[in-house]
Amino acid sequence: MIIGVPREIKDNEYRVGIVPGGVEELVSAGHSVFIEKGAGQGSGISNQDFAEAGARLGSRQEVFRKSEMILKVKEPQPSEYPLLRKGQIVFGYFHFAASQALTRAIQKTKIVAIAYETIRLDSGEHPLLTPMSEVAGKMAIQEGAKYLERSMGGKGILLGGVAGVRPAKVVILGGGVVGSNAAKTAAGLGARVTLLDVNPSRLRHLEEIMPKNVITLVSNRRVIREEVKDTDLLVGAVYVEGAKAPFLVTQAMVRQMKPGSVIVDVAIDQGGCVETSRPTTHSHPVYVKYGVVHYCVTNIPGAVGITSTYALTNATLPFVLEIARAGYRQAVQRSAAIRHGLNIDQGELVHPAIQAAFKK
Repeated sequence: MIIGVPREIKDNEYRVGIVPGGVEELVSAGHSVFIEKGAGQGSGISNQDFAEAGARLGSRQEVFRKSEMILKVKEPQPSEYPLLRKGQIVFGYFHFAASQALTRAIQKTKIVAIAYETIRLDSGEHPLLTPMSEVAGKMAIQEGAKYLERSMGGKGILLGGVAGVRPAKVVILGGGVVGSNAAKTAAGLGARVTLLDVNPSRLRHLEEIMPKNVITLVSNRRVIREEVKDTDLLVGAVYVEGAKAPFLVTQAMVRQMKPGSVIVDVAIDQGGCVETSRPTTHSHPVYVKYGVVHYCVTNIPGAVGITSTYALTNATLPFVLEIARAGYRQAVQRSAAIRHGLNIDQGELVHPAIQAAFKK
């Protein structure tokens, strides 16, 4: 199979869909890899690195035109739609439920869209979400701490406080990979952390492994309302496979938050779990609503391309090899995980959550 890797063009997206080690594995398995010149620059990978691994280098148009499967990180951008062709496999993050415009546009291209975010193992794990969720959870605290600074529009509070001064309160909605990494990072900085989840079993596990400055609570409307109103930093870390995230924090709750508080809505890829959230970019990451700073960047891990690219491609390569070896139809039949990843098949919505999101 001919596998193409274009340069990512989303705002400040520095990741790339493969690393030289992955190129070597694909080439040794008999496949061809065609990479756009400069695609790896944001991840510290040169054209020479890719060439020495066995890749061919070319223009964006050549990569899209000649490749049977395209490896992307983020969803195709509007300028890329005309480059896609019927039957071409595109493997990357899509998050269709958050955007009807994207969904309809991809349907019209008649490509085969296999989404990283809905690949699911029998254990229930989403292996291609996990590494980026780890990055996003840690960065949520890093960015939240920055925007709590007064010069950035925040309250002017240090996350961990100092001797004799109370540390900041951090509330995290969701105890999955994003939430648990956010909690550990915030706790490590000395913040008072409250971690909410709907699953008591998950909370019992988190209670055992988290530092003592993390408390866990079963999530419901009342608890969220009470916890949110006096928090300094709120992290939205909710994920429902293939579906739009539910609004757990209403506009009325945001109005009750103190001026200069910060919201980092990591769930924004799936539409956000805060009613006042709207997508932002690394170039323009925040806005203020009701006096509250909102950070809603849709590609948070893209800012740390080196870390994110290697973490992501470590996870994606086995699935890339399987799809390339068998073709997508056989791969979907043989692998339940890849079957969960198939979202749109040449114009047809095939993932149940995507179908439910866009019922006519």
